[in-house]
Amino acid sequence: MAGTSSDPDRDDGHAAHGGAEAVLADHFSTDEVYQRVVADADHEVTSGTRELFFSALAAGFAITVTFLLYASVTATADTKFVGVLLYPLGFVYIIVGGYQLYTENTLPPVALTLERLVSVPTLVRHWLIVLAGNFLGGGLGAVALAYGGVFDPATASVAAEFARKGIATPASALFVKAAFAGLIVAGVVWINFAVRDTTSRLLVVYLAFLAIPMGNLYHVVVSFTEVVYLALTAGVNPVPALGGFVLPVLLGNTLGGVVLVTVVNYYQTSDRRLQIERFSDVRRLSPREWLVGPLAGRSYVPVIDTVEEIVRDPEAYRVMVPIGNPRTESGVVELACRLASAHRKGKVHVVHVVQAPRRWSADPGDDEQARIRAESNRLLADARAIGDRHDVHLETSTVVTPRSFEEVFTLARRTSPDLVVMDWDREGLWGSARAERALDELANRLPCDFLIANDRGLDPSRILLPTAGGPDSDLNAEVVRALQTVANAEVELLHVVADEADEPAGRAFLRDWAAEHDLTDVSVTVASGDVESAIAAAAADSTMLFMGATEQGLLSRLVRDSLHLDVVNDVECSVLLAERPSDRSLRQRLFGPPLRDRRPARAYRADGDDAIRAEPGDRGDPADPAEE
Repeated sequence: MAGTSSDPDRDDGHAAHGGAEAVLADHFSTDEVYQRVVADADHEVTSGTRELFFSALAAGFAITVTFLLYASVTATADTKFVGVLLYPLGFVYIIVGGYQLYTENTLPPVALTLERLVSVPTLVRHWLIVLAGNFLGGGLGAVALAYGGVFDPATASVAAEFARKGIATPASALFVKAAFAGLIVAGVVWINFAVRDTTSRLLVVYLAFLAIPMGNLYHVVVSFTEVVYLALTAGVNPVPALGGFVLPVLLGNTLGGVVLVTVVNYYQTSDRRLQIERFSDVRRLSPREWLVGPLAGRSYVPVIDTVEEIVRDPEAYRVMVPIGNPRTESGVVELACRLASAHRKGKVHVVHVVQAPRRWSADPGDDEQARIRAESNRLLADARAIGDRHDVHLETSTVVTPRSFEEVFTLARRTSPDLVVMDWDREGLWGSARAERALDELANRLPCDFLIANDRGLDPSRILLPTAGGPDSDLNAEVVRALQTVANAEVELLHVVADEADEPAGRAFLRDWAAEHDLTDVSVTVASGDVESAIAAAAADSTMLFMGATEQGLLSRLVRDSLHLDVVNDVECSVLLAERPSDRSLRQRLFGPPLRDRRPARAYRADGDDAIRAEPGDRGDPADPAEE
């Protein structure tokens, strides 16, 4: 076929040129099919847990349609062939409808894992979420069939016999039969990316899944649904059935999909496939990252990632500034440059984190990718100008990823900054936090110091620093000391006590605390009563207010919208919220709330009772001003 392809899905960049005309095949090459698989897999592995789970739940419940029709027709027909004709219907719903089915997921995510674009833990997490959703959906469907009066006695007997037959089959035979079923399902996924029209897809899906009952093969979600139905209707103990029936089928399906299809299709494609999946400067996960994911750094390679590998200079003070909009977040870049300029080897790394569309072209020559890259580089020129103005070494990078908020923590682990300065803007990176996974856990495992700015000008001329001691106040003291040096900031320290009788002890505490943190030329204020009211009153003439984290953490509460500090909105000045990394025990991670583990001095807490609480026995500090 000569000329150019009119198919919008066609990748014209792979045309074989002969003379003045390009000759195009009328089907996708294996490289092109593989690239389409990878593009879809990128969408799957970056889906949020909720989105992934409920899609898998719908797929599991759709399997009930297969179980229902297979049992009903088999009970009324004279031959097995008639009974299996409607078996594929539930799978047609799933594949064409785009739901998440475990056996379907043995292909696309594994392709990304083989390319070392996602880690093994990410793949396992993806599988577990999908499998849990499939099983729950299938189980709910079995409950509906068992107690909903759907089956007549003859059909109910046939439905129960399906599970009994599987339980009676040796585990080795189940495994082999399931491996062939996994081969069929993963093969359907591969072919689904190779065909061009819906009619062909429907035909392929129908014929392929028809082969499962015709060949006496087993699918894990169907088998699980059958076992649950048998347990509900016949009182059979499901535990032996799950171990001796469902588990071998699960292992067989997985092996069939991964080894017999994914790996074979992977090695039959050429080395050019990776150049199409990402830009030419893509960097795969390191072997450690690939094996253990975020414990070693990254768990996913973004669509565009221009962050260079950084060799950490132990004498340098690095500040990372992730921004979502370079036009509106120049204030935090300016603040970061001021803080870095206070150090002999201060460096600033500005990263433009762009939220990628859910469906992203796999072609590196795609106009949208090139446009985003060029536009990001143009916008970051303003950030580079700010660095020049402060005579600070400033570098810029662009990251395009569907998981923008989570990428901030990954970037911090990769580049090892001393401090991350972020703009607390609901229209920026914070706005993408709600649909992403494990954010509360991420925010309680900070890789470095974090300074979150509520930008209302970020004028450092008059700073108010409330403190009751603690690591987060230590961070605030370091930042304020730097701003005194580079911006001639006027600093006022504030300590709030329970009543007027405690004010002398409060002033003594502030004097000692200021001396301990090398803060000179500061004014000292002690107030009594309500903490937030006292802070709001003292901040009336301030241009910048610094606050430390609460006992339950700062970022984690910002993510959950549970940081009930009204003072942040009551004051007119800029507010900076500081948090230092903390460690939580395994027991707290599994069973307890994300409480802070380290409070060597006093810890400021602003919760429901608006109180400051001092830890007993802390360095001889004044008595607890809020003893209840």
